[in-house]
Amino acid sequence: MNPDRCFGGSLLVLIGMFTNVLGAFIGINIGTDVSSMPSASEVVSIIKTHRITHVRLYDADSHMLKALADSGIEVTVGVTNEEVLGIGESASAAAAWVNKNVASYVPSTNITAIAVGSEVLTSIPHAAPILVTAMNNLHKALVASNLNFQVKVSSPQSLDIIPELFPPSTAAFNSSPNSTLYQLLQFLNNTNSYFMLNAYPYYGYTNGNGIFPIDYALFKPLPSVKQIVDPNTLFHYNSMFDAMVDATYYSMDALNFSGIPIVVTETGWPWQGGPNEPDATVENAGTFINYLIRRVSNDSGPPSRPNIPINTYIYELFNEDKRPGPVSEKNWGVLYTNGTAVFPLSLSGSSQIMGNATTVFCVAKDDASEGKLQDGLNWACGQGQANCSVIQSGQPCYLPNNTKNHASYAYNDYYQRMHTVGATCDFGGTATITSNDPSYRSCIFTGSSNSSAREGLLPPGAFGPVSPLGESMKLLVSKVRYVISAACLLIILL
Repeated sequence: MNPDRCFGGSLLVLIGMFTNVLGAFIGINIGTDVSSMPSASEVVSIIKTHRITHVRLYDADSHMLKALADSGIEVTVGVTNEEVLGIGESASAAAAWVNKNVASYVPSTNITAIAVGSEVLTSIPHAAPILVTAMNNLHKALVASNLNFQVKVSSPQSLDIIPELFPPSTAAFNSSPNSTLYQLLQFLNNTNSYFMLNAYPYYGYTNGNGIFPIDYALFKPLPSVKQIVDPNTLFHYNSMFDAMVDATYYSMDALNFSGIPIVVTETGWPWQGGPNEPDATVENAGTFINYLIRRVSNDSGPPSRPNIPINTYIYELFNEDKRPGPVSEKNWGVLYTNGTAVFPLSLSGSSQIMGNATTVFCVAKDDASEGKLQDGLNWACGQGQANCSVIQSGQPCYLPNNTKNHASYAYNDYYQRMHTVGATCDFGGTATITSNDPSYRSCIFTGSSNSSAREGLLPPGAFGPVSPLGESMKLLVSKVRYVISAACLLIILL
């Protein structure tokens, strides 16, 4: 057996093993009806700061897709409601859409799904008869581009397609076996895709006329006497969110589709409302979002599907203040456009809370020139004696592989060790202090107290001699090859 071929094949096996053990994810929707929308690169920087691994775009904005390149973030791109009819009427239009908005960006941009329209069956019912045709046309275009295994096609739907949500066990779609929805489920089943569901306990509660307690909508623990029990299954529902997801599973069961998983493409809670919207408060929004993250992160499903995690996208990243409608419609964002959190927040599901930050970091400026950043990076890794081993190939902070990212880590490492003796965060004018944690995934930046974030007396004025970032990680690669060689031997013996 060719060792290199075995190395590659075994690596894929190992990647598959690690992928299978990854837990449920929390993603976020990025709307653009924002009067002061940050640039695409700034949005991606904010996303990475908060360690968000999945995003959903409502369109296929080229600036965002380019900015997301090499970030590793999984991206769902959207076909707008205005585009659905054209794509449904023309296979060539679908192929052109895929070529322009998907094929031209992968693999650099990690596009993994296409969301066809937004609540088409209820928001633009005149387009419903052509929805599944549009989905089929897009899927065929993905097949032609050999992307159908990487990119799934689905269509987010509102819970309005289920007339009665409680009890979940008796829920059923408002449709017949010959309906568009039935055809949609057939498509999802045939293509191994998933059902995209927009589920809002906020509306379930506010439109429920006091039937359910607000704690049930906010994921707060309920005393045993107030727990919600399905009388048919005797399943206990600790949250309206779980009941909504289960009602959708039972509705699919009623049409004999039991193997299609659900991904919640939208859920959230507004943090500000008008005089007639008393439940839209910062406290309620913070409670809902943080309990939601905790709920999804425990990797379990609703009572009827306990082993299927509920992957979920929060609605939304920023307030879309340009949207029409009541005050609450404009106030669903969990972050301000400068990247700070509206309420204490841990989007990654970790114990780190993103609120009024008490730590600061030294990072490269967005507008710094490539040449000056390289000089600063060389100085930090050389004369500055920053720990630059973690920005080597294969290490946690190597990707994204660009000068700005590497410089930020090196600058911060130097600053955190030396600022107490007077060093500054300057590096020839290419660095700045921030309270936004730039850590992402397993690349962890050390922070320091705000009280220490003062300008010191020893700026690194003239950079020292240019020095390499370090030797290649030969020892690490050697160890990895040894492990995989052992795996190859095991495969051969088996």
